[in-house]
Amino acid sequence: MQTDWQWIEAVMPQMTAKLTTRFRILRGIDAQQPVGRRLLADQLVLSERTVRTVTTDLESLGLIQMSVQGMQLTPAGRQALRGLTPVMDDLAGRQQRELRLAQRLGIEHCTIVPGDSSAVNGGLSGMAAAAAKVLADRLPAGKSTVAVMGGHTLATLAQALTPALAMNRQLLFVPARGGVGESPAIQANTVCAQMAQQTNSTYRQLYIPEQLTTATYQPLFAEPSIHEVLQLIDRSNVVVHGIGLALDMAERRKMTPHEVADLTAAHAVGEAFGHFFDDEGHVVSKIPRIGLEIDDLAKKPVVIAVAGGSEKGTAIAAYMQLAPSQTWLITDDGAADFVLKR
Repeated sequence: MQTDWQWIEAVMPQMTAKLTTRFRILRGIDAQQPVGRRLLADQLVLSERTVRTVTTDLESLGLIQMSVQGMQLTPAGRQALRGLTPVMDDLAGRQQRELRLAQRLGIEHCTIVPGDSSAVNGGLSGMAAAAAKVLADRLPAGKSTVAVMGGHTLATLAQALTPALAMNRQLLFVPARGGVGESPAIQANTVCAQMAQQTNSTYRQLYIPEQLTTATYQPLFAEPSIHEVLQLIDRSNVVVHGIGLALDMAERRKMTPHEVADLTAAHAVGEAFGHFFDDEGHVVSKIPRIGLEIDDLAKKPVVIAVAGGSEKGTAIAAYMQLAPSQTWLITDDGAADFVLKR
């Protein structure tokens, strides 16, 4: 059922909110019929205008009837209410679970999709579709600079975007940090270019690998083309990123055996924005700054983290102790179950 709601929302944004309001009003009428609009509005804590609009629609559908005494359900309305109740109970349960997870992690909101991406038959498409919807809902009209990280999850998200995202918007995609040294297909440069192409938008790229020594990369910052992109990254108003497992990210970053041993000794569990952290959210190692860092996220209006799978549960929970409160997490049942049962 959760998958059904996900696709319904993708095709008809805000439909869940509209259906919830109609269901509340139907149930309110059923409990108090006959009832007037003003009394119903007061008891449901809705505006009279909203109740008037919705009840007019419900009457035109033949679900309620109005009289001098007040509003009442028709037989069709009673049947619709009985049929909708288990559906809405499922929706309410999902929403309550997302609320509990957000409260547990201390962030603004969570979206949980079915499945466990760590499982053999798991996939990333559900989280990608959910993240695309959140982006469509959260991106402001007008100009936005969207800073994105790399990785398999973000590469899957790029494929889920459509030109509709850029409707009434001028989007510029930039990589949030320099290259990691992994497969070109999942580099931040590639991901931001793919997102731009999928949405008919523009992009800029940053050609600085993170593996360079400090003495090597610092002079590069003075290069006009690199300096310009770094400024765009710094001024970005939207950030989309993943959360990695510490040792997996150490391998992708081609860290030395000595560095990996240090991470293991420090009990590192996860990585984001070049920061490796333990399960209590303490940063135990840090890659030199080439783009955004975790501290920069506090000033970003829209921050979307996309990560799931039971094996990432510890890393996700640990990172959220560092994340800004406005973070919106897109995750799956595997990770959510792990965090909520801790």
